[in-house]
Amino acid sequence: FEPLTVEDVLDVIDAEQPEAVIVQLGGQTPLNLADALEQAGVKIAGTSPHAIALAEDREKFGEICSSLGLRQPAGGTARSAAEALDVVDQVGLPVVVRPSFVLGGRKMRVVYSVEELGDYAREIYGDADPELVGAPILIDRFLESAVEVDVDAVFDGSELLLGGVMEHVEEAGIHSGDSACVTPPPTLSEEAHKEIVRATRELAAELSVRGLINIQFAVKGDEVFVIEANPRGSRTVPFISKSTGVLLARVATLVMMGATIEELRQEGLVPEETRTPFVAVKNAVLPWDRFPEEDSVLGPEMKATGEVMGIGSDVGTAYAKALLGGGRILPDRGKVFVSFADRDKPTGLAVAQAFYMLGFELVATPGTARYLEHHAIPAEVVPKIGEGPDDVAQRLDNGEIQLVINTPRGGRARTDGRTIRQAARGHQVPCVTTVRGGLAVARSLRAGPGAINRPRSLQEWHQ
Repeated sequence: FEPLTVEDVLDVIDAEQPEAVIVQLGGQTPLNLADALEQAGVKIAGTSPHAIALAEDREKFGEICSSLGLRQPAGGTARSAAEALDVVDQVGLPVVVRPSFVLGGRKMRVVYSVEELGDYAREIYGDADPELVGAPILIDRFLESAVEVDVDAVFDGSELLLGGVMEHVEEAGIHSGDSACVTPPPTLSEEAHKEIVRATRELAAELSVRGLINIQFAVKGDEVFVIEANPRGSRTVPFISKSTGVLLARVATLVMMGATIEELRQEGLVPEETRTPFVAVKNAVLPWDRFPEEDSVLGPEMKATGEVMGIGSDVGTAYAKALLGGGRILPDRGKVFVSFADRDKPTGLAVAQAFYMLGFELVATPGTARYLEHHAIPAEVVPKIGEGPDDVAQRLDNGEIQLVINTPRGGRARTDGRTIRQAARGHQVPCVTTVRGGLAVARSLRAGPGAINRPRSLQEWHQ
């Protein structure tokens, strides 16, 4: 493979003499080259480099959102530990922190305390990775219990083709490449859906998009917050194309070259209404078996190495297929160990209740067990790690636990959680690290073993 540098790309252009160059279908790196290519006299198809830069400029994009009446999480930028503390004083905790200009959520973290923020700043600005020293830290208020939503769309300058709206299974704060997502969105209210469509149309118009745009939203109740907009094809475009039967990459390419969506509709490439005739789930393939020392907890930094798709008539069936496709075989009976961080206990009740109603026996450490018992959900108590001969790690070694649901927390509990998750992985016991992920697993188990029946082709599904 040739490296994606300006010089190498210009050599290819010189040899091929293309009419124009498409930068929207190769991820972030081609977008970074767009301005230099245009300055070298290369015609960029579709969205201009100026518009691309506008979407990536934090302050200017924030001004655009404000002018359109769109909400964004409060945030700021810091170049030192002291500045980071000042920003947190203004926006409040918890926050999502990350260095600017990194890909894949690298070094991104959700911070719940000033102490954690100090540790993070020392990591970035102390003994640090030379690529990150001096890079600004982007700090945004973390919207707890919010649902993340992804949108892929094509805009031709006047009409918006909404490719699809995807609701993430895991809570906001998990990298979109690691979170499973569902289309059509199962819990999104009609009001929130309308606001998302409005925001997508107005942002695409304001950014002068010609071609693809991906926008990430966080939804809390009926309140919709814009996280970011990327005027390019995202990793979810193939998933949405298979879900709807609309070849988004083809449509977007023709739009970049000057066609309108209406013209493509007349040619039969775009339907009158984009719809998904089933429920589709995209799930991440995670490399824990290859990296036994890596903690299997999900967070803002992407760890997935692939993805699979499950299709069904309901969310439970589709998610069950997606889990199986990703190599995760779920138990249909036995014991479930549950351990929730304090902040997750109120929402974790629904997870515990769901597994109890499915006939599983619950096992929990003393604090979680007391909380469950207080809410009339029986649980067997096991000692914390190292506090008894029959702790959860020993239970896993003995094959007594068939599923682990463990949400991460700080301090010693974080170390215990890592030990539990690694013990589960060592014994091929499925481990879930988010509340919404636990609910989705329960939903797939409720669908029953008959949910995974004979394979059907996409052509059959779209008939």
